[in-house]
Amino acid sequence: MEAAPLDIAIVSPVRRQLAGSVPSLPSRGNVKSRLALALVLGLVPLGPPAWPAEPDYAAERAEMVRVIEGHAAQPGSAVARAHLTPRVLEVMGFLPRHEFVPDRLQAEAYADRPLPIGFGQTISQPFIVAIMTDLLRVGKNDVGLEIGTGSGYQAAVLAHLVRSVHTIEIIPGLAESAADRLRRLGYSNIETRVGDGYYGWEEAAPFDGIVVTAAATGIPPPLIRQLKPGGRMVIPVGAPFALQYLTLVELDTERRVTTRQLLPVAFVPLTGQR
Repeated sequence: MEAAPLDIAIVSPVRRQLAGSVPSLPSRGNVKSRLALALVLGLVPLGPPAWPAEPDYAAERAEMVRVIEGHAAQPGSAVARAHLTPRVLEVMGFLPRHEFVPDRLQAEAYADRPLPIGFGQTISQPFIVAIMTDLLRVGKNDVGLEIGTGSGYQAAVLAHLVRSVHTIEIIPGLAESAADRLRRLGYSNIETRVGDGYYGWEEAAPFDGIVVTAAATGIPPPLIRQLKPGGRMVIPVGAPFALQYLTLVELDTERRVTTRQLLPVAFVPLTGQR
């Protein structure tokens, strides 16, 4: 969670059923073909369509992606390339963000700002989610770690891009609700845990990418140790409720660390015992 982020975190376990399995949506062509066949067979009545019981927010998602692309194209946006990775935008363009916010805020889910999710935490601004995910540069066979599960949205985005995601939330109430939500939405390649994210998830290491959604005063050494050579970490660094910078951490093949400050942000502090 982000610039109005969420705390560091850790979550209760969502058990993996089929490795790498994430919920998928049918293609438009398949939907149209099935509908046409149903009409021919007389299985679908002609006339006005029956509207879904709940709004889909497809137009709002499309507008959200347009706003993200606009921010990314601006000079100094911290996007290293001319544009964000298309796959990141594609995932955010179909993922139901409104499922990850309180019911009373669902109509605002696609606005480019953070929203409260309870326990003093927030779901991050869509642009921040997009840029942090893009900076990881992960692939379909990679393993990711998230510190700060929050409502589970960042983990869900990442789950469509990698083989598996491990996510940690320090607030039990958030961890449990996120685990339930991810399970209900069909994610079987996300494992959650309640705990102190400062120490990472040693048993599941090494990780190709680590994303931290709460601000640390420094880069936690345990997370560097759990990063795979050639891997990347994206983390806000700075004093609590003061100036912070979204920071890219890269580990080369000889385990030498380089860091780069990208843009000022405002995240809640990383909490826990150290």
